[in-house]
Amino acid sequence: MKKILLIGILTTQYLFALISIAPVELGEKPGLSGKFEAGLETKRGNTDKDNYKASFRITYDNNSSYATWGEFSGEYGESNYVKDTNKAFSHIRFIHSLTDDENLRYELFGQLESDEFRRINSRILGGAGLRYRMFNSPKNGKGFFGLGGFYEDIEYTNPQIDPSEDNARLNSYLAYSISIADMSAFSYVLYYQPKMDDYADYVFSNQLELKLNIIKRLFLKFNVSWSEDSNPPVGVKTTDFTQTTTFLFNF
Repeated sequence: MKKILLIGILTTQYLFALISIAPVELGEKPGLSGKFEAGLETKRGNTDKDNYKASFRITYDNNSSYATWGEFSGEYGESNYVKDTNKAFSHIRFIHSLTDDENLRYELFGQLESDEFRRINSRILGGAGLRYRMFNSPKNGKGFFGLGGFYEDIEYTNPQIDPSEDNARLNSYLAYSISIADMSAFSYVLYYQPKMDDYADYVFSNQLELKLNIIKRLFLKFNVSWSEDSNPPVGVKTTDFTQTTTFLFNF
C-alpha cells in the first residue's frame, strides 16, 4: 500500500500543487486553473546566504459536484555555504458534495513530504474526512470546520535512533478566509492532529496568510506559520516558526 501511494503521489506531484491555505470552494472557479509561487533570498558580504522556494498548484472544478487539486513545493537554503534547509512537500485532495446541503462536503487526500533538518526522510499519509462550512457572507468571510482521520508512515533519517512509525491520527481543523480590497484576501487555518490511541502525542499548527494584489494576476503573499510536534525526533525542537514573503501568479 505504501509503495502504491508513493508512486501515485510522485507521478502527479509535478501536475498538482497548493499555493493558498484558503479552502477550495466548489463552483468558485470552474474549469482548470493554476498558481505559481516563488521566493529568493541572496546575501553576500559578512553573511553569505542563499534560499530558494517555489510551489506550483493546479485545480480542476467541475462547477457542480466535485473539485480536485494538488501541490508540489520545495525549499532549499545555504548559509555560509553550509546547507541549512532542504525540504519538499506534495499533496493531492479530492472534494465532493455529500448531500443536497451545499455546506457539507467529504474530502479524500494523500500527502508525501521530506524535511532533512527535521530528520524526516519520508512521511506518507492518506486519509478522509468531512468539511462543514459554518458561515459564508461577503462582510464576514467564510468559516469551515473539518473532521476526519488519516494513516501515516514516517521514516526518519537515522532509524537506529528514531525507528520508523505507523500511526493513525485524528485530523481536525478550523479555516477562515475573507476577501479584502478587490482581489486581495486574508486566510487562517488551525490544525490539531493527535494519535488516535495516544492524545498526548499530537501535531498542532497555525498558519496566517495575507495575499495582496499588485497588478492583474500578480500578488505579493505574506505567510506566517507556527507548529508544534509533541513528540519530535531526537534532537529536533518541538516548535517551528516561519515567516515568508513571496510572489504569486495566478493562471
